[in-house]
Amino acid sequence: MAASETAPFCVSAKGVGGAAAAVAAGSGARPHGHVGMAGRVHDALVFAAGAVVAVLVLLVTGSFLAPVSVPNLVALRSFPASGSAPSAMDADVGVGGGPAAVGRTFYDDSRVSYAVDGRRVTGWDARRAEWMRMRYPRGLNATAAGRERVVMVSGSQSPACPGAGGDHMLLRFLKNKLDYCRLHGVELLYNNVLLQPKMLAYWAKIPVVRAAMLAHPDAEWVWWVDADAIFTDMDFSLPLAKYKDRNLVVYGWNREVYDARSWVGLNAGVFLIRNCQWSLDFMDAWARMGPASPEYAKWGNVLMDTLKGKPDNESDDQSALVYLLSENEKWGKKTYLEREYYFQGYWVEIVDRLDDIAARYEEAERRAWGTPLRRRHAEGEHVRYAAARNDKVRGAIQGPAGGGQKGWRRPFVTHFTGCQPCGGKPNKIYSKKRCADGMRRALNFADDQVLRTYGFRHADPLSDDVRPLPFNYPAGR
Repeated sequence: MAASETAPFCVSAKGVGGAAAAVAAGSGARPHGHVGMAGRVHDALVFAAGAVVAVLVLLVTGSFLAPVSVPNLVALRSFPASGSAPSAMDADVGVGGGPAAVGRTFYDDSRVSYAVDGRRVTGWDARRAEWMRMRYPRGLNATAAGRERVVMVSGSQSPACPGAGGDHMLLRFLKNKLDYCRLHGVELLYNNVLLQPKMLAYWAKIPVVRAAMLAHPDAEWVWWVDADAIFTDMDFSLPLAKYKDRNLVVYGWNREVYDARSWVGLNAGVFLIRNCQWSLDFMDAWARMGPASPEYAKWGNVLMDTLKGKPDNESDDQSALVYLLSENEKWGKKTYLEREYYFQGYWVEIVDRLDDIAARYEEAERRAWGTPLRRRHAEGEHVRYAAARNDKVRGAIQGPAGGGQKGWRRPFVTHFTGCQPCGGKPNKIYSKKRCADGMRRALNFADDQVLRTYGFRHADPLSDDVRPLPFNYPAGR
């Protein structure tokens, strides 16, 4: 396994809404002979009420007019110009934003840099929480599935691919990510420029991930996915609750990273990182081992001397990540090395099993499932149907949710490390045909799960043609 092959290129705050009270007075018929007294009493009450209102108005006005010391980065909550309290819809989309927003936020601080240039961002948790309180005074509603917001980040190079068909292949890889994000309410940021020219190749992801954190304070997680990775289980959702006490999730082996200190003990091509100060500090530490650092050459020698099996003295992102986790408890104890499912799976272990996996899913559905799961439904209901389908499959097909090296479950992510889908030279241990067929097979396998909602599937695993499905598929063939 090589270093990850990226194509060049913690806090959720809730506000409390206020409530307004109104008092209505009514008058009934009065006995004859008491009109004068009642009128005087009424006038006195009106005067007293007016005085109270005047005092309240004066106090409120005074509180607004009194000079207030506003720190440079404190955001003040603002409401719509109409003065109305935020509605339920406002809680979804936020209020008080835009050019007319009142108050200053961290975006007004010229010292805050999106670039990995040595300038640290500090106090991010508090700044982010304050921004959230201003924009989402009733709390940030997550996606329709009620989950924490996630921004997926991926990217590829700016120039055209050098190999024939490379651009089309990258388009299909991008479509696969768009499909998954649409089905699961995940936002996708796709980048194809170098935000920091010296951070080349697999190092290019660090500046864009860091920038995504600052540009999306409403996102709890930023999820990097290499351009050459394919989602091969469109039903699987990230088990975010599992990572509630962690800030970084990477596919890897604890023993290989922490005991053996192997440079291939994990894969840095797919990782999930929490949007918090810890993560910004971690990204800065990681970047200091990259090609933009004056200590880049030194780190290459340190990694080769320290990590088991490293064949050269290049400081690559994957080796640097292994070093950081194994050398510093601060980073290691907040990192989860995921092995219970294919958070990212090596394609050589997966593609030859995809046809059998698809057949077993169909057979399980034909035998054990009732018609409610087979009926057609709107794509917006995918997550609900996916949960019900996974529940049935759990009893009929072995293996963990999201796949694994054992069992028949669909693998969650299939990573074509070494294949260079843009058209570069693949790793010499693979033939071009093997890579090309494997990528098409995985893409069609994933696409069939999407096309089913539209009543179609591919004619065969390597075909670009599709055929309509019978109404009661897969009971009817």
